[in-house]
Amino acid sequence: MLKEFREFAMKGNVVDLAIGVIIGAAFGAIVTSLVGDIIMPVIGAITGGLDFSNYFTGLSKAVTATNLADAKKQGAVLAWGSFLTLTINFTIIAFVLFLVIRFMNQLKRNDAAAAPAPPPKPTRQEELLTEIRDLLKKA
Repeated sequence: MLKEFREFAMKGNVVDLAIGVIIGAAFGAIVTSLVGDIIMPVIGAITGGLDFSNYFTGLSKAVTATNLADAKKQGAVLAWGSFLTLTINFTIIAFVLFLVIRFMNQLKRNDAAAAPAPPPKPTRQEELLTEIRDLLKKA
């Protein structure tokens, strides 16, 4: 059973998947930083520092706080601003990933176009003629 597990774990697909997950997590951190540290501050500057994450609607009369953290302590709230912020972040992250994948696909196409096509395999008739020629040279 241990031998079977080792063979399974060392298969190319499992190792490739593990590498993909690790690189994906690292790349996710880069994209999150790009959105949080570069893109969202620009959007905040354009909108005059508007931050949706603190917008909410209290679902009971007991909620009188003006910020989300205190309002959650007072009772049930509908934190629609936080949802809107996460939706905007997701959209930006998805667009950035789309651009990266598009760029990588373009590089792959350029590499494929630059690589010369392998010479065509000789036909059966050409192979037979080559064998006849080689036999005649020996004689």
